[in-house]
Amino acid sequence: AIVGALVALSIIALVLSLVRVQDVTLPPTVKYGMVFDAGSSHTSLFVYEWDSDKENDTGVVSQTLSCDVQGPGISSYANNPPEAGNSLRECLDKALQVVPAEKHRDVPAYLGATAGMRLLRKQNSSAAEQVLAEVAKTMQEYPVAFKGARILTGEEEGAYGWITINYLLDSFTKYSPRAHAWLRPEAANIFGALDLGGASTQITFMPEGSAMSRNEASEFTLYGYSYNIYTHSYLCYGQNEMLKRLAKELIVESSPSTRVQHPCYPKGYTETVSLSSFRTSPCTNDPRLPLGDSSVTLEGRGNASGCLAALRKLFNFSACAQRQDCTFDGVHQPPLRGQFIAFSAFYYNFKFLNLTEGQPLAEVREAIEGLCTRSWEDLSSSYPKENPQRLPKYCANANYILTLLLDAYKFNETSWNNIFFQMKAGSADVGWTLGYMLNLTNMVPAEAPARVKGHRPSLWAAAITFIILTLVLGLAALLL
Repeated sequence: AIVGALVALSIIALVLSLVRVQDVTLPPTVKYGMVFDAGSSHTSLFVYEWDSDKENDTGVVSQTLSCDVQGPGISSYANNPPEAGNSLRECLDKALQVVPAEKHRDVPAYLGATAGMRLLRKQNSSAAEQVLAEVAKTMQEYPVAFKGARILTGEEEGAYGWITINYLLDSFTKYSPRAHAWLRPEAANIFGALDLGGASTQITFMPEGSAMSRNEASEFTLYGYSYNIYTHSYLCYGQNEMLKRLAKELIVESSPSTRVQHPCYPKGYTETVSLSSFRTSPCTNDPRLPLGDSSVTLEGRGNASGCLAALRKLFNFSACAQRQDCTFDGVHQPPLRGQFIAFSAFYYNFKFLNLTEGQPLAEVREAIEGLCTRSWEDLSSSYPKENPQRLPKYCANANYILTLLLDAYKFNETSWNNIFFQMKAGSADVGWTLGYMLNLTNMVPAEAPARVKGHRPSLWAAAITFIILTLVLGLAALLL
């Protein structure tokens, strides 16, 4: 009986050694990432997720959460840097609630600051460094893989916005249910991007190959294809800085008067501004301003044509000498190509005007002119829920957008219909942060699928059956 049992055990060991081992691939894990968009007027946090196995070396990323930080942009905390960090806590807490606890430590977390911080760095570099240090300190207190807080260049901001748009609109890749795979559209429609923020504006598109020199091009490789794009950022030409520059020019022209007529503000509206407020930004710190810290009252005139003329003075069009490949201030731009998505302040201003897609340019001009001639009493009673600080500025904003798109970027009556004003595509927000995360997942090597050693099921079944039979026979032999 003992000999029989030993023989049985030997046979079992022999069978197990002969069972072929194969690799078993586990399903991909879900990864998360978070990016703070620290703009000039406000900060937002976006949380993204993607599978660990990537499509052509670029993660298929979706938006999980967006959270608006309470208060102004981080550049506003130059005199109180710790508050810049504290302002982020509420959104960080919300982000950790949507990410599984066991994944917190693996979540890459970034903060990208844009034009507001670019201006602060020009004005006071040490203050900008302190603000970044405080937001970094706060983020490092949380159980995430903090990767850095830095100031993006204008060109990075434009390029990442372009990536976001084309990703969300399936220009790079699209899922095919029939093939059960992500495929590149045969006739990929690559969109251009138009971004208008508080302190800067960006234009980004893919021109004809020969229309762009090497030092103008930004190159990206996404989903196995390379893209050369043109992008340019104009600091001080964002919406808020434009309004401050316009007011400053009107004050300089009317000096030494303390009551200044403002052609873009509605009739009956007044606004008092301090001269010292213009000295806090490199865009408006002008030696022509009257000395001291006195105040000036801006009085609305509701003059549409006067508003347009005043706005045009903010651009140096003469530096282009009538060249079509030049925007303003002598900046070269290749000929426009394709369709464009206009987002951020472009979208919000035209949403207020209640304009529809494809509306003729003549009707757009008519709507803007009608808005500019309405009195403050009429506007404030017609839009009681609108922010009273934003409402009187729509006339200036809309005329500025027309000047920027038509006179600077060289859109015309025909190509105007190639501009689409929108802020969302699918369930995600249009902006630079998703493009930043997509580019990030492209730079990080693809995670190798998790593999474990496992046995083929058929051989396992045969081995177990043989073991049971051997034990039964051994027990029977022992009893006999």
